Amino acid sequence: MPASPPQDLPGHEDALEPRADHGEHSYLGTGRLLGKVAIVTGGDSGIGKAVAIAFAREGADVIVGHLDEDDDAADTRQWVERAGRTAILVKGDLADPAHCRELVARTVEAFGRVDVLVNNAAVQTYHETFEEIPDEEWDRIIATNLSAMFHLVKASIPHMPHGSSIIGTSSINSDMPVPELIPYDVTKAGIANMTAGLAQLLADRGIRANSVAPGPIWTPLIPATMPPDAVESFGDQVPMGRPGQPAELAPVYVMLASNESSYVSGARIAVTGGKPIL
Repeated sequence: MPASPPQDLPGHEDALEPRADHGEHSYLGTGRLLGKVAIVTGGDSGIGKAVAIAFAREGADVIVGHLDEDDDAADTRQWVERAGRTAILVKGDLADPAHCRELVARTVEAFGRVDVLVNNAAVQTYHETFEEIPDEEWDRIIATNLSAMFHLVKASIPHMPHGSSIIGTSSINSDMPVPELIPYDVTKAGIANMTAGLAQLLADRGIRANSVAPGPIWTPLIPATMPPDAVESFGDQVPMGRPGQPAELAPVYVMLASNESSYVSGARIAVTGGKPIL
């Protein structure tokens, strides 16, 4: 695919070339999440944005967690509101446990409960040698990608009714790590493992936990964290020979969030363009 111009972290939609498809003009809802309240972290762009749009068109109100991409988050909000649902933007850093708790508290204050928790926000950095990884960068990636899920789940559980759903965004990297992305790889393996444990631990409360393992998906994170040659060839490594679009992930999240998946817990669903996960 054409090389998108490099970006600074966390990346922005308006600088992405070609633009990503979040289902803005294609996703059609059928009321599968009618009346549900969903938290989507990283809902300003990429997979999170596509999930927020799909959830709204399926009837859910959406709390969008985001870092500092105000324009992207505002765009997500207008798509949710155009679907006739409420969108609440909560800005802050998920590496801070207090902000994780605040995100849940804002949701409970507004709606009284949490029906769906999508742990999606993530950061990665690219290093050709292990020694290049700064200690503080390792700590931040672990805190943002993995520890945030712990704090969000812990804060949400007391407010999740029977039939609620926790969905973690893992990655194909958890089973087939990219050596230049080791901290990210580790967090994605941890998310898969934590989700599997939660499915067993929370079953008697009627709370389901599943994860989605995306392959190469075209989001602002790619040009913001990878060298130009890797961006240009991004997606070539899977059988379909192209990166996926965020809109191609959203139906899986909808399915896992819906009551139709009442017996689906502990699952890990690959959306990888044909490359199996272990």
